Amino acid sequence: MFEEIIGKKSNRVKNTVSREAVVTFATAIGDPHPIYVDESYGKTTRFKQNLAPPTFPRTFQYGEVAGLNLPKKGLIHGEQTYHYTRPLMVGEEVYCFLKVEAYVEKEGKSGKMGFLTLVSTGEDVDGDVLFSSKQVIIINAAVRKAMS
Repeated sequence: MFEEIIGKKSNRVKNTVSREAVVTFATAIGDPHPIYVDESYGKTTRFKQNLAPPTFPRTFQYGEVAGLNLPKKGLIHGEQTYHYTRPLMVGEEVYCFLKVEAYVEKEGKSGKMGFLTLVSTGEDVDGDVLFSSKQVIIINAAVRKAMS
């Protein structure tokens, strides 16, 4: 289904790690650790500022990959991993893009299922990679049928 877009990337999109967004996110995930939410505490750490939680990049915009048209519902979140070169700092700008890495199909009990692998990357202003995230989206037989 997605063979023609494997390897394609979106354009880089500028995101800001805002204090308000980090506090809101940390509270929403139930982890209001002072390193995320307390400005005075952040100044006492080795980073001298507050950090964003590890899954915070989920809130970023990554642009659109031409030809990647996924339905708004019915997809299954299969797996997601993050790799960091360093923590994200409150106040910094992060330039993000999305790449379609792979697509495979397997026969399941209820028909063919697709496994779409997407890699999200965040870079600093100089283009150095700060993090990458690999996620697998499972497209079941019903969703495949609706997309056809």
